[in-house]
This record gives sequence, C-alpha cells and structure tokens, in this order.
Amino acid sequence: MSSTPSERQDLHLCVFVHGLWGSPGHLSFISGSLRDAHPDLHLFSPKTNAGNLTYDGIEVGGERVTEEVEKELSELEAAGKKVTRMSVIGYSLGGLIARYVVGLLYSRGVFERGIEPVNFTTFATPHLGVRSPVIGWKNQLFNVFGARTLSASGTQLFATDTFRDTGRPLLAVLADPGSIFVRGLALFQKRSLYANIINDRSVTFYTAGLSRHDPFVNLDLVNLHPLDGFEGVILDPASPASPKTDDFTALDSISSTARAAVNAAPYALAMTVFLPIGITAYLVNSGWQSYASVQRVREHETKATAFRQFPLLLEDARRRAEHAVESLSAAAREEDYLPESVESASSLVSSVDTTSEAAARNDGEGKEAMVREKTEPAHVAPASDAPWPTLALTSEQFAMIDTLQPMFERYPVHISKATHSHAAIIRRLNRESFSEGFIVARHWVEGFIA
Repeated sequence: MSSTPSERQDLHLCVFVHGLWGSPGHLSFISGSLRDAHPDLHLFSPKTNAGNLTYDGIEVGGERVTEEVEKELSELEAAGKKVTRMSVIGYSLGGLIARYVVGLLYSRGVFERGIEPVNFTTFATPHLGVRSPVIGWKNQLFNVFGARTLSASGTQLFATDTFRDTGRPLLAVLADPGSIFVRGLALFQKRSLYANIINDRSVTFYTAGLSRHDPFVNLDLVNLHPLDGFEGVILDPASPASPKTDDFTALDSISSTARAAVNAAPYALAMTVFLPIGITAYLVNSGWQSYASVQRVREHETKATAFRQFPLLLEDARRRAEHAVESLSAAAREEDYLPESVESASSLVSSVDTTSEAAARNDGEGKEAMVREKTEPAHVAPASDAPWPTLALTSEQFAMIDTLQPMFERYPVHISKATHSHAAIIRRLNRESFSEGFIVARHWVEGFIA
C-alpha cells in the first residue's frame, strides 16, 4: 500500500562505490562510521560490479551502478520513502565510477526530481589515471604492461583508450568542463578527496590529490603541517608541507638513502623470490579475465542504449575536442620533472571555485558558468623560487587538474603504521596497522553534511 504525501519519509541516500577487484564489504568500516554518527541516513552499496566485473571498465561499471541506484530510488519510493538528498562516496577505482554515475544521473534528470546532491567524496582515487610520471625502464614497463592486463579498466586507467566518438581517453572526457560528468559533480554542495602521501603503491599522491607536484617523495626533506586534533594523519590542506630550512648535508643524504634501502630490503627480497611466480600467475589470470570481460562488455552493450542516448559533451566541447586531438596525441610519453617549472605547496588545495558553485543553479546561464574552460596545460608555474618541481604529466592530465582541482577540498593523508596505505586509508581490514583509518574516518564524518 502506498503512503500519502504527509506520511512519506524523506531520506538522505548515501551511495558507496568500491574499487578494482573490490566488494561492498571493503567499505564496511567507512560506511559503518557514518552510520554510527548519523543513524538516519540510508546507506546503499551497489553489488552488480563486484570482483572480476571491475575489469569491464569505468563506463560499464558506471552504468551498472547507475541502474542499481535508480532501482533503489524506485523501491524506496514504492515503500513510501522519498529520497530528497543524495551523497556519493567512492574508493579507489570506485571514485572514477562514482563520477561517471553522477554524470549519468545528471543527464537522466534524477537531480531535477527533488533530490539535492550533498556530499561527494573519494578516497585514494586515481583521478588522473595511474600511469607513472617518472622516467626509467621500470616505470615505462609498468605503463605499457598495466594498460594491457586489466582489460577495459586498464586501458582507461592508463588513458590509452579512445572513448566512444570523442577521440579522447575516457578520463579526459570525464574531466571536460562541458561534460555531463563535471556538470553533475558541480551540483554537489561539498566535494572532498583524501589522498595518501606515502606507501600507496596502487594510487600515488599526485593522481589521488589532483596535484601537479609531489612534495612527499622524500619526507626527510620536508616539514609536514598536520591539522590540529588528528594525530598527524590529516595534513593541513592549505599548506601540507614545507621544505626543511636546515642544511641537508651529504651525510644526511647518505643516511636517508641507507634507511630507505634497509626498509626496502625485505620487499626486494620477496620480489626476487616470488615475482617470477606471481607474474606468471597474474598473466594467466589476466588473460582469462580479459577474455571474459570482453564477452561481458559485448553483452552489456546490447542492452545499454538507455544510458547512451544522452550526449556526453556539449557541441562546442566536441569541437574543442576535435581541435585538441592532434596536440594531445603528440604529447611526450617520456616523463620526468619539468625543468625550471615549479609551484608553491600552498597551491596544493584551492577553495571550491565560485564558478563551480554557479552550476548548482537551475538556470542555463548558471550551468554555463559552472567551470571556466581551460584547455592549455599549466606547464609554467607563477614563481620560479617555489619549492616543488612540477611533474611532467601529459597535456590531458594538466587539463584534468585545471578543471577538477578547484572543485575539491583536498586532504593529504599521512599513514605511517602501514606499508599498504591504500587499504589502510579506509581501514579495509581490521588490523592494528590500519588503525590510522579511524582518524581518516573521523575527519570525514565530522565534515559530512547530513
């Protein structure tokens, strides 16, 4: 029996999206922390894109999750519960899928049905992809090898794909100012991200933190600036670090290198013993999973037309893309730090741009003013004496930063107890070494708009 309008229960729906090879259980701690603080929230973890299904790509995963979210909305409505507010939380690859979902919900008019977008948060999400911006054969091997062993998700994460008819990688389209994805994201009242500064071998700081530079390559050379009350785990987003002013002698350098070598020795030994076996097993499994993924994607595409009838980009954005393809395809793939191009650490986190806030208005003019168009890579820094060298990212990645960086509150996270901070940031497992995940969750929950 349906309820009358006066009997309807208004809900705040919170959608949690897990990462690569993940499952809803990976987010149980972070979602449980939110439930403990706000028991009236309706928490929802989509299940149709779990495990090996995450090989199928951001687009397919996003369509699966969107279908589940819309089904959940309908079922709640039928039960007399009206969703009036929505928040979306993504972890790792799930943050990219979450951004795709937001774009689909926006294009399908979901946010025009009395649903207010409130919080959007990502934890350790590779917003700029996962290709290594460092020269050297190991990193080049990683870039080539990784893109070819994770099926559609691999090509998209390494930005070697061509997304639909745009002539550009999916990640570039996902961050285009004229896309449904940025327009949908800009509607959220609060947008935040958390990025590990060390020990995240899956998603390094620059991509999780939307940063042109990485001040945390060697912690012996910097002073960290933590936020008060968070035990040194959450750094001050306005100024997370500064170079040490003390003279760093040759002896200090040798000592730092020696400590790093000692700490890396067990890992190097394990890699020497187990890497050949691991690579063989990985390649065999990857080959099978990629084959299975291709079959699933083909089947999915035969019934995904409902999600693909809306344009991804405005027509003027399409024209911009056509002109940009030639220059983007010529971008150098040999990466290093850009010479004589550095930026101040104070630029690590910018306040949310007022142009983004304008998109929250329903009129067309406000939506057009959402984000300023920026297509040129920001290679030249404003100050030559700034402490951090600018990473030699691709033109596409600089364009992503230009669009997304002003939209997010960005929190660097210093997890020191765990050698695998990618899992620790959300306390994916109940381990003492992951205990700093409690502090990350507390900071996030305290800032959550219920």
